This record gives sequence, structure tokens and C-alpha cells, in this order.
Amino acid sequence: MQQQGNRFFFNVDWITVLIYIALCTIGFVSIYASIPHHDPAASFDFTSSYGKQLIYIITGLILGLSILLFDGRLFNVFAPFIYGITILLLIIVLFVGRNVGGNQAWIPIGSFRLQPSEFAKFGTALLLARYVSTFNPKFRDIKSIFIAAAIVLAPLLLIMLQPDTGSALVFLAFMFPLYREGLSGYFLLIFLGMIVLFVADFLVPTYILILILTTIGGLFIYANKRKQKLIITTVLVTLVAIGYLFLVKVAYTKVLEPHQRSRIELMLGLKTDNKGAGYNVIQSQIAIGSGQATGRGFLQGTQTKYGYVPEQSTDFIFSTIGEEWGFVGCSVVIGLYIFLLLRLVNLAERQRSTFSRVYGYSVACILFFHVFINIGMTIGIIPVIGIPLPLISYGGSSLWSFTILVFIFLKLDSNRMGFI
Repeated sequence: MQQQGNRFFFNVDWITVLIYIALCTIGFVSIYASIPHHDPAASFDFTSSYGKQLIYIITGLILGLSILLFDGRLFNVFAPFIYGITILLLIIVLFVGRNVGGNQAWIPIGSFRLQPSEFAKFGTALLLARYVSTFNPKFRDIKSIFIAAAIVLAPLLLIMLQPDTGSALVFLAFMFPLYREGLSGYFLLIFLGMIVLFVADFLVPTYILILILTTIGGLFIYANKRKQKLIITTVLVTLVAIGYLFLVKVAYTKVLEPHQRSRIELMLGLKTDNKGAGYNVIQSQIAIGSGQATGRGFLQGTQTKYGYVPEQSTDFIFSTIGEEWGFVGCSVVIGLYIFLLLRLVNLAERQRSTFSRVYGYSVACILFFHVFINIGMTIGIIPVIGIPLPLISYGGSSLWSFTILVFIFLKLDSNRMGFI
């Protein structure tokens, strides 16, 4: 058994591990640069953000390598237990959590703050993979879709109660692994349609949108007037779409916080606010733009050095990379992420077990959502919703959760487990 474990250990995809280490290293350097230094030669401090991040990276590596020593089958067996623990933590944080930036999302443990929503991602990924592999749903009946949706929606709704909209939206990434396993493409079209209607509801008067929807529905009914089922479906879809328009208005005014509404309005160009909600994005854009082709150089960024960009070591860490390393540095970071994502998808496709494949796609999709949204908000094409850049942004919970996500999959891949 020991020889078999060692063989699995050496079958680990070390290219992915090297990409992981490279991103962590870039993160540490960027966090170090994002903190003002009066004397860079003598300013290293383990109580500072960069000092703590170094500790998180070292412990993360130890955690990741430890995961590789486990029997991969344990992750399938204990998936419900792990999921249950993360759900329990999400409930606990609602009562004892510390409120930071309007979100009650952290459980204080001494000087460390644990963010359960980060760990809920791999708990959900494990249980979803177990459900798809054990019960083998075809995602063509309501029961299968309902159970899979419930697994994802339970943590999503608990995170919304914090309220942490950014972290909750990431759970929508689980739709794509299910699509890979047979979920109808109509659900993706519905998802994209909801996004289009959400944006249109702010840019176009509601009565015009209702007129457009009813016209499209009427034309489709006329073209299929002999098909009764299609007519009924079209009427229901049209009514639901119209109801969704009013639901968006209600959610916008009653559910979203004022700062979240401001960010949406800024992104859609409905208002300008250079000193308020839009300040972070404007300063981030200035920092990235000032880097030009090759950047200002390490510790030479004026936007970074003088602290013009708020939350620069966390949500806006990409602006540090853009200012100090320029287009070249940004391209290297984005290139590493693309390489990592392609690598994970390639590994997922070669899995012999459904459990490993679904989990692998879940990891890749979660990473993609984080990277796309974080970089998008730093350059102003996506509302600022406060999610970290994987393995680069400051934070122990984020780093450890992504470490667990990636290394569990590396362990599953090294085993090529044959369970269904």
C-alpha cells in the first residue's frame, strides 16, 4: 500500500504545482509592493500583510502536499460530511461573524479571520461531484435538476444573507460542470437571457421591454400555431420573463445595498462619481494605464506607493501588477491563469471516474469566474463585487481554499480512480 501511495504521489501533475507556486510568488511580491515602505531594505515584518501572506503561502504548500498523501477515495466518501461542515460554518458566521465592509462574512479566531464562504466552494464541488457520480443523473428529469440545484443553492443563499453578493455569484460557476455532464443547453440560454434582461432593465424603460417580449412571443406563437405544447411553453416563458423584469426592480431597491447599487449604475454609465463609489475603479484604471508596456518598476509605482488605490492588496491587487510591471506583467499573469485553466480542463477530460471529472471542471470554472470578475472589476468592465484574485490577493482563507481545491484534484488525477 505504501508503494502504491508513493507511485500516486509521483504521478502528480507537477506542472500545475509549478503554476500554483508561480502565482503565489507573484501574489507575495505584489502584496509587498502594495504596502508603503519608508525603508524597503529593512521593512520586512511578519505582522504586516506581506509577512502574513508569506506564512499563508508556506502553510498552504504544507497543506497541499499533505493532501497528496491522503487516499483520494476519502474525498468521495467524506464529501457529505465536508459539505455539512461548510454549511454549518456559513450558519455560524451569521451569528458570531465580524462585519467588515458591510459583510458579516468572517469568523474571528484570535488575530486570524476565517471566511467560510471560501471553503464552501470545495465542499460544494465535492458533494456535487459525488451526487453526479453516485446517482448518475441524466439531468433530463426535474428530480435530478432539483437535487443538483439544491446542493449549489444552499450555500449560495446563506452567503447572500451575509450579504456577500460577490462570493455568492461565484457558485453560478457550477452550472458549467453540470452542462458538461448532460444538463440541457436551454439552461445556459436561460442564464444568459437573465443577464441580458437584467442589464436591459436599467437601460430601457420597462414598458418597452414588455412590448418587445410580447411581440417576440406573439411571433413565435404565430409561427408554431399548430403546436400546442410550444404555444403553452412560449406563453409561460414570456410571462416569467416579464415577471423577472419586475423582480429585478424589487431586488435592486430592496435587496442590494446602496454601495452595490452605485457600482452597478457606474458600470452601466447611469451616473458618474469620481470621489465616491467610482473612486476605486478610477484609481485602479490610472494605475494600470500608467504602467504602459513594461511598467514603472518594482516599488516605483506612484499610485501604489502613495496608497491611492483602496483595497490594493486584496480586491485591486491586479492594479499593482499593471502599474509596476505594465502590459508585459499583466500578460504574464493572465497567461499563467489561462495555462492553469487549460491544464485543469485537460486533466478533467482524461479522468476515468465521473467524480474526478466533475470535480475537476468545478475547480476550473470557479477559478475562471474569480479571475474574470476580479480583473474585470479592476479595469472597470464589471461592477466591484469584492472577490479575490486566486492565489495572488492577500488573505489566508482565500489562499488555503484555492490550495485545497487544486490539490484535491491533483490527488484525484494522480490516482485515476476507477470508482463510478
